[in-house]
Amino acid sequence: MHSTLTRFLVILCVALMLGACASDKKKKEDHRSAQEIYQSAKHAMELNNYQLAISYYKNLLNKYPFGRHTEQAHLELAYSYFKNAEPDLAITTLNRFIKTYPTHPNIDYAHYLKGLVNFSRNASLLDRFIDQEKSDRDLEFAREAFLEFAELLREYPESRYEEDARKRMVHLRNQLAQHELAVANYYFRRSAYVASANRAKFIVEHYPETPEVASALVMMVKCYRALDLSQPADDSLRVLKLNFPEHPFVQGVELPEDEGFMERLWPDGIDLWPFGDDDDSSESS
Repeated sequence: MHSTLTRFLVILCVALMLGACASDKKKKEDHRSAQEIYQSAKHAMELNNYQLAISYYKNLLNKYPFGRHTEQAHLELAYSYFKNAEPDLAITTLNRFIKTYPTHPNIDYAHYLKGLVNFSRNASLLDRFIDQEKSDRDLEFAREAFLEFAELLREYPESRYEEDARKRMVHLRNQLAQHELAVANYYFRRSAYVASANRAKFIVEHYPETPEVASALVMMVKCYRALDLSQPADDSLRVLKLNFPEHPFVQGVELPEDEGFMERLWPDGIDLWPFGDDDDSSESS
């Protein structure tokens, strides 16, 4: 009995000591300055420990909602969320930053990072088309990324992120056109010629600078002929000949019916991620 009581008292003392140490540590952390917490967060980011960085940035913003470190902490918190695979929280943080600090010196980076977050969410292009060929996949993230990059170019044409944003916009525009062409092909193979022609026409009207325009015009010719609409078919063929005189269809050469889905989408191939490591282009200054 005496031995049991002794062990109990020893355990109780150890627990109290640990609790006191934890309390002292917490008090010490609670009294740290904004700069000290900010430096801890920056150090965690340098070590790629984004989860720890997030906890520091959140602590900083909770304790010091105003101050010279607060504004930049919002941006770096958003970047930490992005790198920690928490895109929704990254977007929410960036939206709050853009609304609260519209004249911040790094506001262009906020728009760029917002576009980059959605661009990355939409990066698995192959999986989307292979798994979703039979559906009209909503490429919401691609469209949101495109619009955000467009906003950056329109409002901040001298931004250091302009060149990379422009490249990503080209990639996104091609991706959206490829998606529309995939759906047009799907409808055509199921004899839904009106729906197929409408998808193809959408490509010509909204993505005129993409490689898919030629294939879209061919699709329009085929659909209108299948619908016995000779005038629209002739008009589409005329545009195809004018802009793509060397196209096989103009020369009377049909693509093989059994050509693979991916070959129809990308006959010349495409680099799905041609911009290198994000770490080199997305660090905040």
